[in-house]
Amino acid sequence: MVKRPDTSGRSRKAEGPAKARRQGWVRSNTRPVNLALQGGGAHGAFTWGVLDRLLEDGRLSIEGMSGTSAGAMNAVVTAHGFVTGGGADGAREALACFWQAVAREGQKSPIQRSPFNWLIGDWSLDNSPSYLLFDILSRVASPYQMNPLNLNPLRDLLTERVDFERIRHCPDTKLFISATNVHTGRVRVFETDELTADVVLASACLPFLFPAVEIDDVPYWDGGYMGNPALFPFFDSCASHDILLVQINPMERRETPTSAREILNRVNEITFNASLMKELRAIEFVSRLIDEGRLDADKYAQERLHIIADDTALGDMSASSKMNTEWAFLTHLRDIGRDAAERWLTAHGDDVGKRSSVDIATLIN
Repeated sequence: MVKRPDTSGRSRKAEGPAKARRQGWVRSNTRPVNLALQGGGAHGAFTWGVLDRLLEDGRLSIEGMSGTSAGAMNAVVTAHGFVTGGGADGAREALACFWQAVAREGQKSPIQRSPFNWLIGDWSLDNSPSYLLFDILSRVASPYQMNPLNLNPLRDLLTERVDFERIRHCPDTKLFISATNVHTGRVRVFETDELTADVVLASACLPFLFPAVEIDDVPYWDGGYMGNPALFPFFDSCASHDILLVQINPMERRETPTSAREILNRVNEITFNASLMKELRAIEFVSRLIDEGRLDADKYAQERLHIIADDTALGDMSASSKMNTEWAFLTHLRDIGRDAAERWLTAHGDDVGKRSSVDIATLIN
């Protein structure tokens, strides 16, 4: 989408495939893609399932990953598995171990499903007294008052499960983790050589739950406000023109929300999709200019977009279920993700490297 400098004197068309084979985790006889991983709390286990199926399939190679919040966690855990576990199988194992650890940690939380929700098989926390109390307190007291010691169980999980030192020094790893600068309101994209546990925590820092995460004396909140996830880092840093978005937050809903909780949930979905929609509009605009011959195709690249999502399954889940870390729920989400990835591979796996499998114009209009 963005003009990419050509330092070799060759056109982007000539340079792209050869460059792709030299970068990232790209293997011969596979199609390189860039993965864009949305955030969404426990619903990030859906992305775990998608990644598990893609890695198992083996037809695609990952050149770069952009992630926010839970997407950032999936990205760094996948990278950890690649660099320490010997490739795709190591990444799959690392993801499974990480989400198992999330479930074990969640057992210590006082916020659990109510017996009624257990009885009717509802994964939400809407009827949980502890969740309702926490929800009320979060609206009248800040995390600086409710959590003065700044305790965050995810910190221990990340430091125990991810070797950030190895990731930072791996030349084949291209990661882009988004966080929102509290002072400027701008997105900050941390790249591979900058990654730490604090960077990932900053990307997942919901301001009503946790104090801002300070990095180099700059406070950061959840990256979803300004990049969920950011796509623009791919344009300058990756040779592949295929972006595979793993979408957790539904873009469209047919029903009008009427309850206070439904309204808040929909506002959050729109907010966390807003920056993504802007980037998709920019991609569509540049692609249209190239098609019309108004931009030089040798200097400007057409990005091919692909999406793996399940708006029906995830859209039917309450927003409170994003805080449900029961192992049964996480594996349920994983299975939904695997199924969604399987459907996409069957229908569109061969589109990678050739064409978009999504009509961006329809998506944004």
